Formats: sequence, structure tokens, C-alpha cells
Amino acid sequence: MNVSGYLNIFLALVFSPFLFGVINRTKAFFAGRHGQPIFQLYFDLGKLLRKGAVYSRTTTWIFRGGPIIGLAALLMATAIVPGGKNGAVIAFSGDVILFIYLLGLVRFFAVLAALDTGSSFEGMGASREVQFALFAEPAIFLALAVLARRTGQISLSGIYADLTFETWQIAAPVLALVAGTILIVFLAENARIPVDDPNTHLELTMIHEVMVLDHGGVDLGIILYASALKFWLLGSLFIGLVVPLRTGNAGLDAVVFLAGMTVLGIIVGAVESVMARVRLLKVPNLLLVALLLSVLALIFGMR
Repeated sequence: MNVSGYLNIFLALVFSPFLFGVINRTKAFFAGRHGQPIFQLYFDLGKLLRKGAVYSRTTTWIFRGGPIIGLAALLMATAIVPGGKNGAVIAFSGDVILFIYLLGLVRFFAVLAALDTGSSFEGMGASREVQFALFAEPAIFLALAVLARRTGQISLSGIYADLTFETWQIAAPVLALVAGTILIVFLAENARIPVDDPNTHLELTMIHEVMVLDHGGVDLGIILYASALKFWLLGSLFIGLVVPLRTGNAGLDAVVFLAGMTVLGIIVGAVESVMARVRLLKVPNLLLVALLLSVLALIFGMR
């Protein structure tokens, strides 16, 4: 029985909304405020799940099914993404490709649900989401390909199990480039500053937020929880790379991993406090930087 794998799933399902609270409290600290409760998202999810939902007569089953299908895909991804040195419940050769496809499936149905409303406003957000994915998806795919070649594994659990401090000593420049790629894609995929601002409702600059404005009640709760899971999963790829620490004890490794994820939340909150989002027309340039970093890592890794 893969106890560590089930422990990973437990941490993801229970603690992923907690990271959003860490981010908000960090931003409040920088602003000199007390801030909202660190468990605010849990309260919001509980409130939304007790509400009903209103559907436009324009929408079809795609609008209602989009959030559910997206959450189902992320739950499946949770089963194949390791938590630091603790392996995943499901691990097989090539699951790294399945992970990328699952993220693509989440985006696909989010875009379809936005277009299904018949709103040109949500269509604008869907168009931006697809455009930026054109750069983000190849970047993360190449980054994981570099790790696969470095470790000789094509499974996420195998890749991250073989990453050690000795690996960093041997190939620090390559791994640093990969870490930079994953960090940029992590911020972009989760609609965080400097790519997007999850708290804004400024029509001309919204990307992800504009696609979910017509959702409410249970559907909005599912979307918020799925966003927390996606944040956790992509953050796991970054923390597992930069903190390749193994104690030999699954419980201690889980604690180390959870501490690393909490620090990542603090870093995201600090970044959002000291930086402004880039101009919308400059976002592709930022994602091109991530793609370039992954290409350079691939080239250097071939040597």
C-alpha cells in the first residue's frame, strides 16, 4: 500500500485552499493591514456549496459540466503528481505526458464554458487564455522533458525521486533554468501577478477571472477549489525541484513538503505586493522568456 501517495492526496485536498490564505495574509502584512482570516477560502467554499445556481437560457450542458469536468481532471492529476519526495498513488512511464494533457483538458472545458455563455466579454477572456497557453504549455512540457532526460525517468514520481542535492551540484545551471521556467508558468497558469491579478475586475485586463463571472453558487465553489488544486499541483513541481530533501520517513517528508509549499505561498504574496502586473501586450513576452529558458535548459542538458 502506497501510504506516502495517499498522504500526498490528503495534503492536496485539505491544504490547497490554505495556501490562498497564506498569500492574502502576506499581502496584508506588506500593506500594513491585519488581513482576512487565513482560512477565509474554506469559509467561502462552505457558503458557496450551500447556495443554488442560476443558469442563462443561452447556456447548454457545457456551461454546467465545465467546472465539474475540470475538477475531475485535477483530481486525477493529484493522483499522479508526487509531493516532494513522497511518490504519487498512480505512477507509470509516461504519466508526465498525461499530466500535461489533464491541465489542457481543464483549460479546454473552462474556455468552452466561457464561450457557451454567448458573451463577447467572456469570449475575450477565453481568447486571451488560449493565446497565452500557446506559450505556457510548450514551456512546461520542455522543462519536464529536461528533467526526464537528466534523471532517465519518464514518470513524475521517478523524476522527482531521483532529484537530489547531488543532482544540483552536477547540473545546477540546467536545473536553475528549469526552475525559472516552472516558476513563470506557475504564476501564469494560476493567474497571479505579474501575469494576471486574481482580485481585479478591470474589464480590459482580466484573463482568467472574466471567464468565470457568470458562474455562481456551487459551480463557483467548484471553480475556486479547482483553482486551489491547480495552484498546489504546479507548486508541487517547483518545490519538489528546488527542495530535493529526503528524510526517509514519509511523514517527515510530507511536513518538509508542506513547509515548502507554505513558503511558496509567502513568496507569491511578496511578489504580488512589490510588483505590478505587466501590460497585457507584454504577457506573451514573459511567457516567451519561460519558453526560452526551457529551450536553453534542453540544449545545455544535451551536452
